[in-house]
Amino acid sequence: METIHADMTVSVTELKRNFASVLSTAQNTPIAVLNHNKPEAYLLSARHYQNLMEMLEDLHDKHIVEERIDGPFVEVSLDEL
Repeated sequence: METIHADMTVSVTELKRNFASVLSTAQNTPIAVLNHNKPEAYLLSARHYQNLMEMLEDLHDKHIVEERIDGPFVEVSLDEL
């Protein structure tokens, strides 16, 4: 059995019939879209998606910092900048 990573689920058929209603009910929480009782897709609000993308960017930046923390460093004076 597959894990569903959402508190709310909806069938493909129900989503087709009541798209606006499903979106307003879910607000900013992900919705698992089920096809034959298996997760087929996840529906996210634009705000939730933007938050995820920002989090991924932060994690990527953290990874770069951790890679570069031990150098090599280039010494420059303030006058050279």
